[in-house]
Amino acid sequence: MNCPYCSYHDSKVVDSRDVNDGIRRRRQCLRCGSRFTTYERLQPASLFVIKKDERREEFNRNKLLTGIHKACEKRPLPMGTVDKLADEIEAELCRLGKVEIPSAVIGNMVMERLKSLDYIAYIRFASVYREFTDITALKQEVDTLVSSEAETPAPTSQLPLLPSEQVGRPLTRQGRVRRSK
Repeated sequence: MNCPYCSYHDSKVVDSRDVNDGIRRRRQCLRCGSRFTTYERLQPASLFVIKKDERREEFNRNKLLTGIHKACEKRPLPMGTVDKLADEIEAELCRLGKVEIPSAVIGNMVMERLKSLDYIAYIRFASVYREFTDITALKQEVDTLVSSEAETPAPTSQLPLLPSEQVGRPLTRQGRVRRSK
């Protein structure tokens, strides 16, 4: 490992820890003494994605991350949520033990996880993934989501707009809840 500061070719490992799917190593350069962190991940066997048009291309984690990032853009999600979601999907794909995986399987994995994480991110991803051609198809997806929400509680990762005791009480012009007298 070359030092990022002086490019010296040798360093010693000061600390090593297991992280999600790899190892985090704290290193110190033997020439300049600077410390830096490296992350090591096991490189899985080549995994190929079968696209809708039957083309095959190597699985690219960055493409997965980009799609999820776009769906979750400007959503109130905790830091690292998107990376964790991508890690979970990648690990599940490896557990399947297949060399080729249809893109539909990956898309469904993402949608399933986004649905339990954030409804808006789910709809954003679904609108691109399912290629809605008109507003009717999008409305049907939202209606399905609303009807399933009535059966299951909202995701715990989403904060409520109002505390439960204030739901149903009238708002003032400033958007505050009127107090009962």
